[in-house]
Amino acid sequence: MASFFCYLMSIRLLFLLSLLHEIATNCSASSQPLCHDDESYALLQFKESFPRNVNDCNDPFAYPKIESWKMEGVDKDCCLWDGVECDKNTGHVIGLDLSSSCLYGSLASNNSLFSLVYLQRLNLASNYFSFSRIPSELSQLSRLTYLNLSNSSFSGQIPSQFSELSKLTSLDLSYNSMLHLVSLKGLVQNLTSLTDLRLSYVQTSSPMPEIFSNLLGLTTLHLIGCRLHGDFPVGVFKLPKLEDLRVSENQDLMGYLPEFYSSSPLRILWLQRTNFSGELPASIGNLESLNILSIGSCNFFGRIPPSLGNLTQLIALKLSYNSFTGQIPSSLSNLVSLNYLDFSYSQLTGPFPSVFANLTQLTFLKLSLSLIRSSGPSSLSWLSKLSKLTSLSLQAINLTMEIPSSLSNLTKLSFLDMGLNQLNGQLPSWLSNLTQLTVFSLPFNKLQGPIPNSIFELEKVEELNFYSNNLSGTLTLDMFLKIKSLTKLVLSLNNISFLTKTNTNVTHNKFEVLALGSCNLSHFPDFLKNQDRLQGLDLSYNNIHGQVPNWVWDTSKETLMYLNLSHNFLIGFGQHLVNFPWPQLHILDLSFNKIQALPPIPLPSIFVYSVANNLLEGEISPWICNLSSLYSLDLSNNKFRGILPHCLCNVSNTLSILNLRGNGFHGTIPQLCAKGSRVKMIDLSQNQFEGVLPRSLSNCEMLEILNLGSNRLNDVFPSWLGTLPKLRILILRHNGFYDVVGSPTTMFAFPKLHILDLSDNKLTGKLPFEYFRNRKSMEKVDANSFTYMQASTIVLLAGYNVPEYYPYSMTIINKGKETIYPKILEVFAAIDLSSNTFNGKIPEFIGDLNGFQLLNLSNNNLIGHIPISLGNLTTLESLDLSQNKLLGQIPWQLTQLTFLESFNVSHNQLTGPIPHGKQFDTFDNSSFDENSGLCGSPLSKKCEDLEPSPLPTASIEEGQDSWFHIEFDWKIIMMGYGSGLVIGVVVGNIVTEKFGRTRKRQHKRGRHRLY
Repeated sequence: MASFFCYLMSIRLLFLLSLLHEIATNCSASSQPLCHDDESYALLQFKESFPRNVNDCNDPFAYPKIESWKMEGVDKDCCLWDGVECDKNTGHVIGLDLSSSCLYGSLASNNSLFSLVYLQRLNLASNYFSFSRIPSELSQLSRLTYLNLSNSSFSGQIPSQFSELSKLTSLDLSYNSMLHLVSLKGLVQNLTSLTDLRLSYVQTSSPMPEIFSNLLGLTTLHLIGCRLHGDFPVGVFKLPKLEDLRVSENQDLMGYLPEFYSSSPLRILWLQRTNFSGELPASIGNLESLNILSIGSCNFFGRIPPSLGNLTQLIALKLSYNSFTGQIPSSLSNLVSLNYLDFSYSQLTGPFPSVFANLTQLTFLKLSLSLIRSSGPSSLSWLSKLSKLTSLSLQAINLTMEIPSSLSNLTKLSFLDMGLNQLNGQLPSWLSNLTQLTVFSLPFNKLQGPIPNSIFELEKVEELNFYSNNLSGTLTLDMFLKIKSLTKLVLSLNNISFLTKTNTNVTHNKFEVLALGSCNLSHFPDFLKNQDRLQGLDLSYNNIHGQVPNWVWDTSKETLMYLNLSHNFLIGFGQHLVNFPWPQLHILDLSFNKIQALPPIPLPSIFVYSVANNLLEGEISPWICNLSSLYSLDLSNNKFRGILPHCLCNVSNTLSILNLRGNGFHGTIPQLCAKGSRVKMIDLSQNQFEGVLPRSLSNCEMLEILNLGSNRLNDVFPSWLGTLPKLRILILRHNGFYDVVGSPTTMFAFPKLHILDLSDNKLTGKLPFEYFRNRKSMEKVDANSFTYMQASTIVLLAGYNVPEYYPYSMTIINKGKETIYPKILEVFAAIDLSSNTFNGKIPEFIGDLNGFQLLNLSNNNLIGHIPISLGNLTTLESLDLSQNKLLGQIPWQLTQLTFLESFNVSHNQLTGPIPHGKQFDTFDNSSFDENSGLCGSPLSKKCEDLEPSPLPTASIEEGQDSWFHIEFDWKIIMMGYGSGLVIGVVVGNIVTEKFGRTRKRQHKRGRHRLY
């Protein structure tokens, strides 16, 4: 009994203890303070300051947190409200996380938010504050340690009072591109506790202050796209806790990589698109924690250090658009965790390294436009091991083979670009294995044969690009309509016949890009009537005759940005329109047709406008001056007449290309260049302009080519153009320029000039070679620099940043014939001073100006001897000294000019034997006629009583093997291209005796192409 009693007492005691514990717990819970009433009301007032239209919330990851705030029932405690954090001891609101909360409107300076003085953490990121200013009253929240206003559409200046928030450890104002910061130093100098600073895309336009090197607690620094300039402080790299450094997209920010220590915790280093330079230090291998190294589009050079292979934690490596040389080090095979690798646009050489085979985790690989070369299909066998690849880009690496079968194993590929190579053979049937492909791009190759059925089995493909191959056969629209996802189709410049008739309902297939150039079309395809999303349309190089049908004007009215109808037989437009109907149209090419009536006026959005080589008549309307976005205007080779509008200078701040060649314009040339002009090319040749040159041309500081040849200008030599720092081509031939040219007024006049044509004028005095004596633009150039003079820019088309190129062209007398250069090699240098009345001697220092290909001093009053130093012009191809009063012997040193194809010294007073050997043995009598004192082959007059010409000695620089031997044959040279647009231009010079239009097929590669 006693034991049972003890048992009952124990049970009762346990019950009492549990009851006391529950009471104590409830008392503790009830003792936790509620939200303060004043703070609750402040939050509700904050809620009321924003509209309640939840439907405006377009972010799928956002929801309106403040909608749950209310003073009713159990929800009246604001500490329980969504996004609100309170101090557990005091009940004060210390944290607000309203990121992605669908807040719309402005944050007024008297907003109740600023009364929450105990606030320590505030996050308003990813809302829409209507580009209002950030109120300076935020600085009243002096307890803030965390402030995030990123991606919230603020604008104006960042309040200077932010520097008073001295307790901040984290500040994020990034992705507010309308925000401005007056002084980066002023912002951070008092924020000594910062560990995390993110200001990406805030416009600072200031130098990077040295004070950042003192922020010893900094772990994260993001300053992407802030317009920083000056030198980057080296000390920042050595901050002891820095893990994440991103300063990319600051093109004027300079710096170099210092020596790194193994203690560095750096995990992410982003420097791409800055002006960092130098070699990569071997100590970069000490950054063993590094996960991402992105230094593309900088100015780094030298070899890639083998120590880079020590960075075994790397998952992303981007070295593109630099000047790295040598081979890829084998140590990179250690980077087995790499997912992303980009070596494109570099000068790396050698065969494809075997290291790639070890990088089996790669999902992204880009090797485009490097000097890495394959030795055949077997050199790409390693590709089959990269089975996780989703994106592969092998553009322009001289792949001379069939499409390698090693690609057939890459079944996860969604992006494949092998354009600008020498791929040959047919498209393989195993392409149907690549079922995940969305982009398949093979432009500028030599593929042939039909497009196989395997292509039409790629159900997910969105873009097919076969631009400029040798593909053949007949294709039907129905074949491509089977691919329901297809939005970009590029077939231009092949041997394809495209049949557009269909029985399929095409309303379900909405194309964004259609390039059907040279597809044997004879009319505008009817299926275009149902296309309302086209951004780019190319129907060039077809056989479309007659007028543009009326329904075309209703096609893709809201979206069309690119329209190319060039090289057809169009004569006009089916209905009278004042303006083109496409408000987004950026590029319009109607060139090489037979259009007689003026086209509709383009809208102000037009960027490139070309109606060259048509039959257009009439005057230019002043409407041209309203095209506020105009970059290129080409009206050349038509029948325009009248006086140019004087308002043309109004567009000089956007206009880069002005080509009015080959028309009937007359009157004086208007003032073309206002201050700040961006004009790079002006061609007014082959018109009837009169009077003097407008002095406003001196404002054209970007001008590279000025061609005013074949007009009626009457002026002295424009020596004042010598101040233009970038002028490379000056053509004033066949005008009425007169008087003595004179000496340059500055030491470095015409610093970049290397093509000068003053022929057929009335100039006199000494030859103006003094203008070239003190500069290097005509000295010997890199023989391998086969690039072309052009203007270029970037156009956003169909979602791509696409390069737009306009090659410079000219007409000069070369080798005695009028020669058209549709493109001009950068290395081409020429001076033509013929058909004037220059007198005096040819200066001896002319031989110091090595680099000429053409020198024409004929039909002047020159006297004296032919300078021996001309033998130093080892790249000379054409030399014409005829119809002067030169005397003495022809220097035997000229036989050293091994590239000389045209030589003329006729109609002078030369004497003695004609030199023999090398090129001189190829010249006929006409090169030496009317020199009574000359003798020897090829003339009939013998040199019996004269000493033979001495043989050349080694004192004159021997010509090497043909470094400048370039056949100006028709070919395509890669000038840049994007997935939406290409500008490919025929290369070569067309020798012609008169101007005219040609429609030969070899001209079919026009100035800009959509692909």
